[in-house]
Amino acid sequence: MSGEQLWLGEVRWDGNGLVPVIAQEAESGDILMFAWMNREALQLTQESGHAVYWSRSRKRLWHKGEESGNQQVVRSIRVDCDEDVVLLTVEQRGGVACHTGRHSCFYRQLNSEQQWETTAPVLKDPAEMYKK
Repeated sequence: MSGEQLWLGEVRWDGNGLVPVIAQEAESGDILMFAWMNREALQLTQESGHAVYWSRSRKRLWHKGEESGNQQVVRSIRVDCDEDVVLLTVEQRGGVACHTGRHSCFYRQLNSEQQWETTAPVLKDPAEMYKK
C-alpha cells in the first residue's frame, strides 16, 4: 500500500463507504457547508487541491463549482479525533458556497419565537449560477 492509501485507510468510513465533511472558509472561519466524501473523492481532493464530494442523490462524484463556478480551493484537510469527520479549510471562489446563492448553507437561525429566520442575503441568483 502506498503512503497516500495508508492515510485514507485511517479514516473511519461509514457502512456506505462515506465520511461526513465540513467545509470552513479559511479567511473568515465561517462554516460554509456540510457534504459527504467517499474514498475516491477524498483522494481527488487531496491530489487536485479542489474540493470533490460524493453526491448521494446523484450517486456520483461532484466537483464543487462544476456547474456554478464557485469552487473551493483546499488549504488544509483535517480529521477529527475519532477519525470519522473530515474538516476542509477552503478558499471559497466566487464567495458563494450554497446552491441558494448564499455565502454559507447555514443561513437560517432559530429565533426567540422558535421559527427559522433567514439571516443572510442571496449574493448570486441560482438561476444564473445553474444555467445548464
